[in-house]
Amino acid sequence: MPLVKDKVVVTCALTGVLAKKEQCPYLPYSPVEIAEEAKRAYDAGAAAVHIHGRQADGDQAWDVGTYAAIREEVQKRCPILLNFSTGGFGMGVASDDEKRARLEYVRVVKPDMAALNMGSMNYAKYSDKRKAFLFDFVFENTFGEIVMAAEAMRAGGVKPELECFDFGHIRNAEPVIAMGALKPPLQYSFILGVLGGVAPTPDNLRAMAQNVGPDDSWEIIGISKTQWKLVAAALVFGGNIRVGLEDNFYLDPAGTKMAKSNGELVEKAVRMARDVGREPMTVDEAKKALGIPQAW
Repeated sequence: MPLVKDKVVVTCALTGVLAKKEQCPYLPYSPVEIAEEAKRAYDAGAAAVHIHGRQADGDQAWDVGTYAAIREEVQKRCPILLNFSTGGFGMGVASDDEKRARLEYVRVVKPDMAALNMGSMNYAKYSDKRKAFLFDFVFENTFGEIVMAAEAMRAGGVKPELECFDFGHIRNAEPVIAMGALKPPLQYSFILGVLGGVAPTPDNLRAMAQNVGPDDSWEIIGISKTQWKLVAAALVFGGNIRVGLEDNFYLDPAGTKMAKSNGELVEKAVRMARDVGREPMTVDEAKKALGIPQAW
């Protein structure tokens, strides 16, 4: 569906996988913790939550049981839309059978949406203070894996959310559409601020938005300290927005005031939206705007 200029879908990314409680004690790990954070985000004005399943030690979880428990616990508390990540499902496993097994929760648990990473890239974080990389790896998403994840989403009746870290990732949708594994209108997320991807500037965001179809929707995912500037730009440009502890811990651009919940980050995003005349969508409005359920 095309963007709704006077309204905005606010999504909250609750936990991620790279950061741990040692860095931010408010990150949720367990299904109950995640569900409590989802409720805080919903109460603050979010219509959707993006979720990575986590094990007790904070590592990535891939099992159906974890995601089923997350869905159950969230739905006990609020009707917010569920978006499950598939990021990294092909990393650390060799065979296609192992990769498909990691996607089973998408087919079985059937969230409203699931993230579909649209290309490979260097993925790193550099510390200027230490003059060293804090982490450095290749985030591999081959076309074969993109199609595999898209097919799992289709099997579960799940709306794909196309995560694009660079301009070329947007175009990568073309052959997947031609194969029938994706069906427009599409939902894009532009992730700016990761080293290895496009630089986090409003000009780059606008250029990316101009590369999607007129009936497609898009949101900004700003990483770390550049998030609030990019949220402001997306609100002016008419896009949707995502905030949350996965992307940024802090309520201020300088990184001095850590949020104590995802709800606090959503509250700020909602306030910014209303300041420019855009009202956060309800869950039902967001479903219509994003084309949920996906028509295959």
